[in-house]
Amino acid sequence: MDEFRTHEHAMALAGLFQAVTLVQQVAREGSADAAPFESSIASIFRIDADNTDAVFGSSHHLTRGLQILCQQLGREKSNQDPELMRYAVSLMFLERQLMRNPKMLAKVRDGIDAATQQSEHFAITHENVLARLADTYATTVSQLQPRIMVQGKPEYLNTPANANRIRALLLAGMRAAVLWRQLGGNRVRLLWTRKSIVRCAQALLDEEPASN
Repeated sequence: MDEFRTHEHAMALAGLFQAVTLVQQVAREGSADAAPFESSIASIFRIDADNTDAVFGSSHHLTRGLQILCQQLGREKSNQDPELMRYAVSLMFLERQLMRNPKMLAKVRDGIDAATQQSEHFAITHENVLARLADTYATTVSQLQPRIMVQGKPEYLNTPANANRIRALLLAGMRAAVLWRQLGGNRVRLLWTRKSIVRCAQALLDEEPASN
């Protein structure tokens, strides 16, 4: 697999892992780190981007996702988190169902368009925009089976604002899963190219300025 394609695959998977990691953080802690959260949400709106860099920005915006990718797909089993892998694999599985459902896919697009219009008046992480994205997820992807059951503390999961953040992040994860598939990604390809993807992800992390 050529270097460019490996880069594209690493970025798409990092986007997926970053989103599900933030889902876990909100569910367990009641909040998410601002910078990666904004980067993940922003990726939802870049539907017609030409490549992964256009979707996510530079690899700097996916630092968290690249780190988790290396942990989840690396050799050291003790670094792997089964919960994060379950979320990621579930989104990949649901992505296949979504892409076979043109009506639902159109509904997702309409919801994102509506949120885009809202984002012209509010920041993309404003509660109104997140609520629209969350509703889009709840009325589309969340209706597919099996539903993703997010684990966390009830006092955080039952807070409407946090529920919206989690659903919006799951939609961001679905965006990355769709991108992975569009780039030719699948289970077999991941099995055969896992090591090269991890090497690429680590190289991207190593390129970042020391202050980050």
